[in-house]
Amino acid sequence: MTPRRGAGPDALTFTERARRQQLIDATIDLISTRGYPATSLSAIAERAGLSKAAALYHFSSKDNLTRATLEQVMEQFGAYVSERVAQAAGPRDAIVTYVRAMIGYQQAHRRQVRVITEMLLDDEGGTRLKTPGSHDTGGRWQALADLLKEGQQAGALREFDTRTVALAIDGVIAHWLVHPALDLDAAAAELEEFTLHAIERRA
Repeated sequence: MTPRRGAGPDALTFTERARRQQLIDATIDLISTRGYPATSLSAIAERAGLSKAAALYHFSSKDNLTRATLEQVMEQFGAYVSERVAQAAGPRDAIVTYVRAMIGYQQAHRRQVRVITEMLLDDEGGTRLKTPGSHDTGGRWQALADLLKEGQQAGALREFDTRTVALAIDGVIAHWLVHPALDLDAAAAELEEFTLHAIERRA
């Protein structure tokens, strides 16, 4: 059985897509309960009800499978936030919605957050991504900075350096991604209040 290296999603059959999703779902289950180091490709295949050879056929290695899993989780995370921000009534509401959505995803998707945490941790073997909180950091704060700039241009927000404020807000969110045991309910209202003080026009 030859591994499907380089086969894009559009080239996959319905059955192949289903098998890949089974493997990704099993990866989320195991990493979220056992952690990354204790999750082997054999264990993932067994959880998915497939052979190790089948897992290798679809992803060729544990590293490729776990990275594909992280990519899917991050895409779903981004979509979760974007869909909610798109429904916001105005610039101020969009920023508050962004903060609530980032927190809401972490509250509602603990398994996926654990995958993000595990995959962002540094390790000696180099199989995981380096620097906690680094994955897609630029994309996160830049998207927030763009929202802030739109609010300024609409006259709804005061003048401030959008990059600095975006980094400050995103820094708290990134900290939660790396430390998901923190009480988000207790901190959510405080972050929302902080955000409003940072962006609203002052009398």
